[in-house]
Amino acid sequence: MRSFNLTVLGLEVSFKAEADPKRVESAKALVEERFDRLKFHGRQLSKEKLLTFLVLGLADDLLQANRRNDETRERIAAVLAKIEELA
Repeated sequence: MRSFNLTVLGLEVSFKAEADPKRVESAKALVEERFDRLKFHGRQLSKEKLLTFLVLGLADDLLQANRRNDETRERIAAVLAKIEELA
């Protein structure tokens, strides 16, 4: 397990994970990009509210991706069932 020490949005964060360091850096970059976008478009909101909006947006992205994955699995299963019928 790797140890990570990052500064994310001005906060020092230390943790251990089995993640690839490139993936951790990509996640950090995504969080900072989304935060900056919210901060730019938003009114003068507290950091806590901006972070709440950021988390809700990321959660929504995850839910949509999971739904698309489920739909893709269902389509694949249907195609495989048709192939088995024809075989």
